[in-house]
Amino acid sequence: MAAIRFGLIQRYLRPYRRTVLLGVAALVVVNLLSVTIPLMVRGVIDDLQDGFTYSDVLRQAGIIVLLATVMGGVRLLSRMLVFGVGRQVEAQLKQKIFDHMLRQEPGWIQSTGSGEVISRATSDVENVRRLLGFAVLSLTNTALAYALTLPAMLAIDPLLSLAAVGLYPLMLVTVRLFGGRMMRQQRRQQEALGELSDLIQEDLSGISAIKIYGQERTEREAFERRNKRYRDDALQLARTRSTLFPLLEGISSISLLLLLALGSGQLESGRLSIGDLVALILYVERLVFPTALLGFTLNTFQTGQVSLERVEELLRRTPRIQSPATPRPVPQRTGSQAAGIEARGLTLRYPDAERNTLKDVNFRLSPGELVAVVGPVGCGKTTLARALGRMVEVPEGQLFLDGTDITALELEQLRQQVALVPQEGYLFTATLADNLRYGDPDADQSRVEQAAEQARLAADVRGFPDRYDTLVGERGITLSGGQRQRTALGRALLVQAPLLVLDDALASVDNNTAAEILSSIRGQQDRTVLMISHQLSAAAACDRILVLDEGRLVQEGHHNALLEQPGTYRRLWEREQAEEQLSRVA
Repeated sequence: MAAIRFGLIQRYLRPYRRTVLLGVAALVVVNLLSVTIPLMVRGVIDDLQDGFTYSDVLRQAGIIVLLATVMGGVRLLSRMLVFGVGRQVEAQLKQKIFDHMLRQEPGWIQSTGSGEVISRATSDVENVRRLLGFAVLSLTNTALAYALTLPAMLAIDPLLSLAAVGLYPLMLVTVRLFGGRMMRQQRRQQEALGELSDLIQEDLSGISAIKIYGQERTEREAFERRNKRYRDDALQLARTRSTLFPLLEGISSISLLLLLALGSGQLESGRLSIGDLVALILYVERLVFPTALLGFTLNTFQTGQVSLERVEELLRRTPRIQSPATPRPVPQRTGSQAAGIEARGLTLRYPDAERNTLKDVNFRLSPGELVAVVGPVGCGKTTLARALGRMVEVPEGQLFLDGTDITALELEQLRQQVALVPQEGYLFTATLADNLRYGDPDADQSRVEQAAEQARLAADVRGFPDRYDTLVGERGITLSGGQRQRTALGRALLVQAPLLVLDDALASVDNNTAAEILSSIRGQQDRTVLMISHQLSAAAACDRILVLDEGRLVQEGHHNALLEQPGTYRRLWEREQAEEQLSRVA
């Protein structure tokens, strides 16, 4: 597994190998200068004891300041180069994940959970960025620091050098122990903050329900609990940090005191000069930070590898619904631009489902027809609607658009031919006009207004203060249910697709408005309409009616003809009429 992880790291760094190598070269220069400067300080101190002149001291001090300045500049360059690689990988990885998510089928996103996907696209990607930026820089710098500094220390005095750095493994162990705890506490703090943010977002979206049912106190108490948990987690993290850093300073101070104690005896015996002792002190201080940081680096490295594998697992996921390798062109139509649809033994089953949702369904829609699909709840109506746009898996040779198998068409081109309006049409946090033109962002204002008129939304818009520039809010919260449905319908009408599929898209619209909308749609000869509805009174106005029951097409025909036949349709019709009579009495 470790080899695979290092292979992944190399693969991500390969496009930026020149930048990484330049950053490493800069670190080499920094560490060489870090070794050189203490040696120059040693020389100045030793020379002062031999009558070194004031001008010579200033000259040497100037050289040391110049080298320190160069070292600081080169260190900054190395950080910019290596950290910049991490940032570039982060940006490209986020874009890659986003593009990959857009290719996935909606069912997988819904079953996986948007929170899990967002976590991998944000937190895990940030961990990868730290791995390829901070961790790579820190590990390289630590390796160079020890590789260049230890030989210089040993050359001055091996015994003192080993004694001074002998406590550093204890520093590393301390960081490793506290670092793991800090990471767990930070993760809990982030989770608590996420839960707090979710509650705020949910309450802002559902503020009307909170007011209606008088649940302000309940929500306040829920926020207080989550806020207290976030506070407690943050305090635990702060206590751990407040304990760790004094411990590290203490270990560093003990190491320095040990060096001074042993070095004093060496000075007294003449085996060590004052300059040598000062150089050793500078070297010991120089190794404190890389050693302490190494523990954090190793934790970051391990976390980044896990996140890298989680991101790779996400990117390896192959969409169930894909365009064919060699797609066929969309059939060219002559005369009417309306699409013809045919199902031949259409049988569908959702992944992990125990039974088929649709079973051997056969029907044909002629171009320009207005056909309704009705049936009991759970009979497969919505599945049929989603199949027409390949939002669910469709077997080859079972569903055809103008005689061409839809699985042989490129997905983007197929979906340009099919406008699907679901019962709960999603509206974006944007203006009403932008939501209407979402399917065709370049549509001008006249087309937007025409689509709104066809969806019988224009009268409502004239009552809005900002008309078409009205912000609809998150998920269209500022609109009524009927206005949201008509906005989604107007969006589909604006794109002028040859096939319009209404998946109970008029459920929140009154019967008179629904009749006007259907009349408007019927007047458009260049569009075939498949209307799924629970309102049989609306279905009665269609050219034909398809009746589904338990996934099978059990009846087909006009409203009057179906009423004369015993079966599902007549039973549904009688139930609807009885419910209407009861509602009038009530």
